[in-house]
Amino acid sequence: MYLNNRYNGIRIKSAITIIILLLLNISCQNEQQVEKKGIVQKEELPTKKIKAPTKIQILSGLFDKNPIYRSNGFDFPVGKPNAKGYYNAQKFGKNYHLGDDWNSVKGGDSDLGDPIYSTANGYVHFCEDIDGGWGKVIRIVHQLEDGRLIESVYAHCDEILVQSNRFVNKGDKIGTIGNCNGMYLAHLHFEIRSDIDMGIGGGYSDNQNGYLDPTDFINNNRK
Repeated sequence: MYLNNRYNGIRIKSAITIIILLLLNISCQNEQQVEKKGIVQKEELPTKKIKAPTKIQILSGLFDKNPIYRSNGFDFPVGKPNAKGYYNAQKFGKNYHLGDDWNSVKGGDSDLGDPIYSTANGYVHFCEDIDGGWGKVIRIVHQLEDGRLIESVYAHCDEILVQSNRFVNKGDKIGTIGNCNGMYLAHLHFEIRSDIDMGIGGGYSDNQNGYLDPTDFINNNRK
């Protein structure tokens, strides 16, 4: 009797052990299946990368939402609309100059504090005193009738009378002529650029890529 009970106890323990092993094996298989399903699900999920909009796309979008500020022709930035009372003291290309220097016909600092006007409708995307040989600078982006964007740059200002991230109309007073804290005789350094993504640059270079002759451009785009 004792032997039978002992034998039966061993059989029961063995059966329990087998059942536990079977349960552990089933659990492991289920975990592996879950992991595999998880991997499959991850592989099936699309990895869509969203590209940040470019500066040109952002600015073009602003003009799309505000079409009244698209260009309606260009005037000169001093003595509006035809630069009356001023002369181009250093033209585009002279001494590798990348803009025009507008001075009063009276000479000297006689034009210090004179008004500077936006050459066309546009969007002020930069206005700041950057010191050095540039002083106070205003940069305005314009959208042409064909959708292209160009930029006008106004440097050595005595005062800045506009704010960044604002639209302006052609002929709006945006600043006054300065002398860059006495570094030069008062004048306006004025550029027009076909590439709006450039840094401020140096004002002089034998590489004119991205720059337009301001006077020629304005004369060819009057209204």
